[in-house]
Amino acid sequence: MINTKHFLIGISLLCLFSQTIPAQSFDIYISDAGNFNNPPWQILKFDQNGQNGVVFTTEHLAWPQDIVFLEDKNEMLISNLNSGEISRHNATTGAYINSFATGISGPTRMKIGPDSLLYVLQWQGDGKVRTYNLDGTFAGNFTQTNVTNSIGLDWDNSGNLYVSSYNGKYVRKFSPAGFDLGNFISTGLQGPTNIYFDDTGDLVVLDYVANVVKKYNSIGDYKGVFITAMPKAEGVDFLPNKNILMGCGPASSIREFAPDGSFVKTFILGGTLGLKTPNAVVIRHETISKTKDIAQDTKLVIPNIGDVFQLAEIDSNSFAAPLELINVQGVIIRKIQLSSSSTIDLSDLPIGTYYLVGKLKSGTSVRQKLIVQH
Repeated sequence: MINTKHFLIGISLLCLFSQTIPAQSFDIYISDAGNFNNPPWQILKFDQNGQNGVVFTTEHLAWPQDIVFLEDKNEMLISNLNSGEISRHNATTGAYINSFATGISGPTRMKIGPDSLLYVLQWQGDGKVRTYNLDGTFAGNFTQTNVTNSIGLDWDNSGNLYVSSYNGKYVRKFSPAGFDLGNFISTGLQGPTNIYFDDTGDLVVLDYVANVVKKYNSIGDYKGVFITAMPKAEGVDFLPNKNILMGCGPASSIREFAPDGSFVKTFILGGTLGLKTPNAVVIRHETISKTKDIAQDTKLVIPNIGDVFQLAEIDSNSFAAPLELINVQGVIIRKIQLSSSSTIDLSDLPIGTYYLVGKLKSGTSVRQKLIVQH
């Protein structure tokens, strides 16, 4: 992974000044489950204002559930419950390429984990959380416990995995190694779909059957209703201003909420482009294209695992722009200016995989994969 030929060794120490990156251009993708196990099914695409929508693809869909983009490959993955397949599509055109993975017992939610594996939930079968390398090869079962009708997942800042059970009406907790830690939430849910941790460490649960969104603290105690009158909530993602986009089934629409849960507006009107049953909302930032021209892996910091990193001895004059820290979704998290310090402190970031990317004056792009662990 080490290649320092583009740098002059031993010149000045480097360092950094971190800042949050302002809002970037993005598109919004919606999975439409149509009549659930019966078509029509489609993936819709809208601009960042929820306008200029198009039918992005209808190819090879069978009750689509979730969408994940693999930016370095320009691929879009779609989980299909009916066929037990994750289909691979061209991320620019939506055209079907081939199967990413098959033989899954009703794949629902998918997410790239802290270890850069794709985590996939199963609606049926043994209810284990499956993992895949990003080339589609099976990496093994992460869990050994049957979580029935699994349909929501997220990680806390300690790397524990949480999985929601729709019919079981609970949320299960697993250690970073996949060991079963029992139910995190056992009562009070009627039919959870998506789950996510907010900036305060609370777990937010979309309760599809109860028609509300609920909050629980970091030890699983119920805090109350976060969003009221949100019927059949499924599919969620976050705008750069931290507002929340959420699918509303009966209204066939996408609604926008402020970070405090207050209603802002209907972001995508009901029935637009034939939208019937939104079950995934995925934001794709244009800045992810910055990861596509990366030519080679280079040691920029040491070590590559932890939360405080030392910069390697490299020549700041060889860079054409500040370094950028990019998450696995391709979103720029920070820009790193060169100054007099020699450490990068990422202790405020969630655990997971990131890329440190630099552009040299020669035109070459370089990167290093970092794993943030606390």
